[in-house]
Amino acid sequence: MKEHQNVTLSLPKPLLRRFRVYAAERNQSMSRVMTDAIEALMNHDTDRESAKRRFLKGIRNAPDRGTGGVITWTRDEIHER
Repeated sequence: MKEHQNVTLSLPKPLLRRFRVYAAERNQSMSRVMTDAIEALMNHDTDRESAKRRFLKGIRNAPDRGTGGVITWTRDEIHER
């Protein structure tokens, strides 16, 4: 069993009322709903950081496309009409 610790949360009364209804409609405790929401938030943040790291690693380890890392053209040459 996971260890739990109580926390105090202060919410505006209208939001608290809506939250109670929300949890009751799902047959869950308010604690369970908050736990699920916080875990989802933390996982989303972790997933985003992982994607960012993969993206940056891909940029740093990009394959050479035959230029040897040297640009031999100008912007005007590329966009010449």
